[in-house]
Amino acid sequence: MKTMVVGVGDCKVTGEPAEIVTFALGSCIAVVIWDPVAKVGGLLHFMLPDSAVDRETQGRANPYRYADTGTPLLFRQAYEKGAEKRRLQVRLAGGANVVDQGGVFNIGRRNHAAVRKILWRAGVLVHGEDVGGSVSRTVRLNVATGRCTVSEPSGVVRELRAGAPVASAAGGAECRVA
Repeated sequence: MKTMVVGVGDCKVTGEPAEIVTFALGSCIAVVIWDPVAKVGGLLHFMLPDSAVDRETQGRANPYRYADTGTPLLFRQAYEKGAEKRRLQVRLAGGANVVDQGGVFNIGRRNHAAVRKILWRAGVLVHGEDVGGSVSRTVRLNVATGRCTVSEPSGVVRELRAGAPVASAAGGAECRVA
């Protein structure tokens, strides 16, 4: 099976049998989508919540770097490959506090809150999350089956199942759904 690696500030979408993987999610968020009928999957690895911090291009130079510009592009590319919004299973991972131990900037929480708000405004439900905490994560999506796993440096690997939609965690607190 083909492996597609998604770097920081990057996105991959495919309708082919493949594994899409992103490594070392710290405060960044992985938005993972999968349509079980069309067998279309995608993964976005964004760094920051808002492209407004990019004063020169407002995110146009690298739209996948930001939640507000990358998330719509992820969905648009999936729709172009035959995915339908109503069938999409959406999972989120990352948003850890790995660098800012004092919680001064709260980038992970801000990233999580931003993507939840974007999805909520678009009428998209989240079916699983593994966010918060203080460890980095690696996320893998098998596009043929929809199986999504999250692993930690300690060797812990768990499946991030797409269950019933998950309500947003109050105040951006950690929320893990297996």
